[in-house]
Amino acid sequence: MSVEELVEEMRRRAEKNLKLGYKVKFLLGDDGIIWWDGTEHPPVIEEGDKGEANTTITITPENLEKLMAGKLDPTLGYMTGKLKVEGSMGVALKLTSMFSD
Repeated sequence: MSVEELVEEMRRRAEKNLKLGYKVKFLLGDDGIIWWDGTEHPPVIEEGDKGEANTTITITPENLEKLMAGKLDPTLGYMTGKLKVEGSMGVALKLTSMFSD
């Protein structure tokens, strides 16, 4: 799945959920950044760095796709270093519950 497809899938899922209330950056290494502004509903989800975030998640696009497909447990991913979280862990947990819907 390309970064553009990941963004579209995130938008699709986010529209079905309640307002997140926070800003999140997904650092995808050489593949770029996905910005999630959850202070609006539906959230603004797009490529690129748009400023300060409450939480930053570092993950590969492949692992993000697995996470959204339910093939990567977020806790196991965190413990094995497949995803790293800076900032609010609670926000990261809210996002993973949105992904599993």
